[in-house]
Amino acid sequence: MKKQQGFTLIELMIVVAIIGVLAAIAVPQYQKYVSKSEASAALASITGLRTNIETHIIDKGTFPTTALVAPPSSALGVVSYVNVTSAAGTVQFLFNSTGVSPDTVGKKISLVRTGTGSWSCTTDVDASIKPKGC
Repeated sequence: MKKQQGFTLIELMIVVAIIGVLAAIAVPQYQKYVSKSEASAALASITGLRTNIETHIIDKGTFPTTALVAPPSSALGVVSYVNVTSAAGTVQFLFNSTGVSPDTVGKKISLVRTGTGSWSCTTDVDASIKPKGC
């Protein structure tokens, strides 16, 4: 008599169920990490502008406009200057409505400069994906 080798249907179904449970846990965590990295990349994009803005304020005495200190372009969103008054202003990163993770769609990360020269970070992204230093 020839001995049969292989897996039973039950064994295969158990393996598929285990893989399904692991995927159900892993996919949301992966999406959270992607959202977190997008938020960190946005903050890094606008943080790099602080030196150029400070130099412009020292030279000209006013917060720059887009024409004077060009913000970087990003596939994730748009960088702009808002609420500009004399030496105070805000550098804002607005996430796109498409091409980014669902947690960051339409959200903003902003660096706000007061007239005295202090910077602060504000954002409307969820606290779980908020970048460190903001």
